[in-house]
Amino acid sequence: MSIVLTHAYYLNDDPKEQRIMKPYPPLGLLYVSAYLKQKNIKNDVFDTTFSSLKKQLHFIASKTPKIVAIYANLMTKVDVIKLIRILKTEPHYGFPKIALGGPDVTYNCENYLQAGAEYLVLGEGEETFFELYNAIIAKKDITAVTGIAYLKDNVVHKTAPRVKMKALNALPLPNRGAIDMQHYLDTWKKNHGQSSMTVSTQRGCPYTCKWCSTAVYGQSYRRRPAQQVAEELALLKKTYQPDSIWFVDDVFTVSHKWLTDFHKEVLQQDAVIPFECITRAERLNDHVLQLLKEAGCYRIWIGAESGSQKIIDAMDRRVDVDVVKEAIQKTNALDMETGTFIMVGYPGEDLEDIDTTIQYLKDANPTHFTITVAYPIKGTSLYDDIEDKITVQPNWETSTDRDIDFKRTYPRKFYDYAVKRVVNEVNYHKEITKQQDRNLKKAFKHKIKSILAHGLMSVHK
Repeated sequence: MSIVLTHAYYLNDDPKEQRIMKPYPPLGLLYVSAYLKQKNIKNDVFDTTFSSLKKQLHFIASKTPKIVAIYANLMTKVDVIKLIRILKTEPHYGFPKIALGGPDVTYNCENYLQAGAEYLVLGEGEETFFELYNAIIAKKDITAVTGIAYLKDNVVHKTAPRVKMKALNALPLPNRGAIDMQHYLDTWKKNHGQSSMTVSTQRGCPYTCKWCSTAVYGQSYRRRPAQQVAEELALLKKTYQPDSIWFVDDVFTVSHKWLTDFHKEVLQQDAVIPFECITRAERLNDHVLQLLKEAGCYRIWIGAESGSQKIIDAMDRRVDVDVVKEAIQKTNALDMETGTFIMVGYPGEDLEDIDTTIQYLKDANPTHFTITVAYPIKGTSLYDDIEDKITVQPNWETSTDRDIDFKRTYPRKFYDYAVKRVVNEVNYHKEITKQQDRNLKKAFKHKIKSILAHGLMSVHK
């Protein structure tokens, strides 16, 4: 065996995720594994989610691969670099060639190459990695492989960009058999009462939100045939019996024609599995919501980001906040759960915008919402906009883009307390407006926390 595919996410080292306990397998690696397998290239996948660095290194040593391919993203970068350094300095592992892929490598080429990686796969990985593997094994000129970066004479070189895959129906299904899928299903079942699996139906996103990275799939829209997706769901239903599916697509309902076909196929193939998905409000209407519900959708995540139209426009979201609010309310009315995403601290945001967002969440009343302080990912329009305003730029190897700070309307600490105020004020409102099972003690706690957070916002303003 001359290749090992792996990543560097270790659940046991992540206290926050241990509290949440909603792990999903490395779908991108499983797609690459399946593609190589289809091309008759044997490969091993070492999934680190439930494992450790020690066991990972033991596995690599036992296989003595010629190539170790590692998936890197923003949150795993520090551990990826640690893994590279060990493999490149300790003879026990046979000094394999290191190839990296994933969303974090495209705009950090020099950093990753200087850290010890020989090759970077820029963008989609299946075809590029297959060609790169063949070139390395046959000791051929790698400059003929499109879509890679490498160092030569300490200078970063990039080959011609790879043309994006158009015929996604030619891709084999992810090689889920390469890892212990049951461990994921059991973890979900134990912690949440139901199991969940991930499925991808599309690549790319045609929208222009400034904070969103398009490093892997680009600003495009390509879709697997609805019939093929339904076949995958039927296979998962038969093989794993998951209680739910999480569609990882950026905008699940971007094509109403595709959704109509999907609805027909899952019903005809007896492939209905309860699912949740993400979409944009303007790609929902009464008919689409009905199709989703009949196809098994029980929860829709509808991007909001802010309740302030000023901030939405600054993000280049190209949507009306009232359209988003109405979409959430209509989904609620159909007895489907809703979720939305909120960020605070976006350039130009002030106290009035935050108050507007709080009222917006109260009015829209999503079942769930997540909130974070805006941070700039390298390669995004947001990063370009604030690059000359960066106030904190920590060491690249020991930090992530989340640790970058820039000149905002108020200091960063203000927005940390703003997050607490939004969460507690909205949850207070949810509790006191319940029609049944109202918990006034719980509501009072939320209100006190909201008031305290508001006071601390004023202190740090």
